[in-house]
Amino acid sequence: MTDLSIIIVNYNVKEFLKNLLHSILKASESLSTEIIVVDNASTDGSVEMLKEKFPDVKLIANKENLGFGKANNIGLKHATGKYILLINPDTLVAEDTFTKLIQFFQNHPEAGMVGCKILNPDGTLQLACRRSFPGPWTSFTKVTGLSTLFPKSKLFARYNLTYLDENQTYEVDAISGSFMMMRKEVYDMFGGFDEQFFMYGEDLDFCYRIQKAGFKIFYVHTTQIIHYKGESTKRSSLDETKVFYNAMHLFVKKHFASSFIVEAILRSAIAIRSLFAFLGKKKLIIISVILDYIAFNLCLFTAQEIYRTIKPSWLGFPDYALWIIYTVPAVIQIIVASFVGVYQQNKLSILKVIISIAISFPLLTSLTFFFKQFAFSRAAILIAYILVFFSFIAWRIIFKQLFHKLLSSESGKQKRTLIVGTQNNAVQIAQKLKHKKTELRNIVGLISNSYKDVGNKINSFEVIGTDQNISKIIRDYKVDEIIFLSDELSYNQMIQIISSLRRENVEIKVVGSDQDFVVGKTSVSILDDIPLFEITFNISDAKMRAIKMLFDYTVALFTLILVYPFIFFKYRIASQNKTDFAEFILKVPYVLSGRYSFVGPRENYNNQNIFLGKQGLTGFWYYETEEKEEIEKLDFYYAKNQNIWMDIEIISKSLNKMLNKSN
Repeated sequence: MTDLSIIIVNYNVKEFLKNLLHSILKASESLSTEIIVVDNASTDGSVEMLKEKFPDVKLIANKENLGFGKANNIGLKHATGKYILLINPDTLVAEDTFTKLIQFFQNHPEAGMVGCKILNPDGTLQLACRRSFPGPWTSFTKVTGLSTLFPKSKLFARYNLTYLDENQTYEVDAISGSFMMMRKEVYDMFGGFDEQFFMYGEDLDFCYRIQKAGFKIFYVHTTQIIHYKGESTKRSSLDETKVFYNAMHLFVKKHFASSFIVEAILRSAIAIRSLFAFLGKKKLIIISVILDYIAFNLCLFTAQEIYRTIKPSWLGFPDYALWIIYTVPAVIQIIVASFVGVYQQNKLSILKVIISIAISFPLLTSLTFFFKQFAFSRAAILIAYILVFFSFIAWRIIFKQLFHKLLSSESGKQKRTLIVGTQNNAVQIAQKLKHKKTELRNIVGLISNSYKDVGNKINSFEVIGTDQNISKIIRDYKVDEIIFLSDELSYNQMIQIISSLRRENVEIKVVGSDQDFVVGKTSVSILDDIPLFEITFNISDAKMRAIKMLFDYTVALFTLILVYPFIFFKYRIASQNKTDFAEFILKVPYVLSGRYSFVGPRENYNNQNIFLGKQGLTGFWYYETEEKEEIEKLDFYYAKNQNIWMDIEIISKSLNKMLNKSN
């Protein structure tokens, strides 16, 4: 009889699945196992990859996405093992994970299901790996935040059991559906998941039924895995928050409907939590609407005062109409902006703001023809809209500079990357990452498993530390990202190191088993650049080019009026030696002529059948490096990721360097 049946439900996470299968093969060398992958109609080549790379895996390819529970049930029907493991594809297991948990079953006949310690990619504990059922008090403390305020309180922190030591083993109500190992007889008794749950909630429901039947569920701390969490949902069109809370409602209805009070409390708790989740997800939209409303009305008030100064005979907006004047126009502007698409979850668009203002201004002035009692002064409205134009753009630029993390666009900062390994594969990965044109990385060094290697250079990459002092290296070298190679370290070693780094605020990634991709919490990077004609460059997008052109001409005009005459007189008329800043300002007329852009590549690349932008007065190349190969990489990166915020940041850093050199 097979020792262990491993069931994986996959949806569009090919690279993660490939890494998981590689770790599973290492973890099951001493066991008789079968691996069953149920694919929920992936479109990323997962099925083809499995057939080519893992022919021994039992593959069940669904024609449509059937959801987590139903797909697992299909796999369970084919399971023949004494023990069954349900595991998510975006995980990595240690070499001892399976053997230790099977040993636990053998030593604890009362255990029907077990889960292990599950780590986030940053080494922190994933709280869902040990939970209580969402009873009235548990839900109340979770929703009100009492469980977060008092994480060590047995009274308030029952939901995620944070008052318990994560390095101890104990019985729990429920474990995470991302990793559930059970005896075969448990499945034979219950027949798998309740298929009413499409995704989320089915694991809680299953654990609830198991406990009702008299089996025990345990959290086992002696082995650990990594779970990237949520990778499949990122690649679907599902509203994750809505699906999750619908599942919670279903769980409550199914198990607590007999008590009206219990159900009412739980439904209220779930509704409040859903509202908080919605507000958290839409926070940038809410902030933008509020700031636009305030800014619009401040501009109206300022316009009134300006026009009263210009025309003293005008007395301003009458008192009886103030409540309409300070509500209706702002609301119209916000409604128009909403239809144009100004308000987005993680983006501040200046072009769409300009379009919305261009629509709402004639719309508002036209309305006064129909409501003549409110046609107080079109001149004041014109002044107000001029102020609105500049204020709406200004607060977005300031907000972008102050709160990078709320927004999706990259700032252009090079990631400082540490490679754990010193063998040929590690050096090859370092070289691939260093020369990858579509991503910016600074390889700060390599990590060895021996102190005797520290200080050595391997193909220009220095060994700067060992796995024993990796935390100190991260702090000393300001490392942003650590990359592990699965053929340099065992998964046990890798996971132990990751667990020790939970306080370092560093992104951790693992190289695929074929060294052709890197997987991490935020992205999957293909290491070999695809052909240039297949890469989408922001600089070639018509909308981005229009914004860039508007920005260039606006800044150039202001510069020519306010700064250029002084620089021209000092360095052209008085013939003083030109500084970098002077050279920059004296070339501004070329921006108006269309020959240059303020930010762009150092050279024209138009002879390569690809547009990387007009030659720039400055760019990454000005303050990052003087090496030709690195400059070309930076130019490609800029072309791929260009946006107005990146241009502003590059100009700011360039001016800072220019002025420092002048002093």
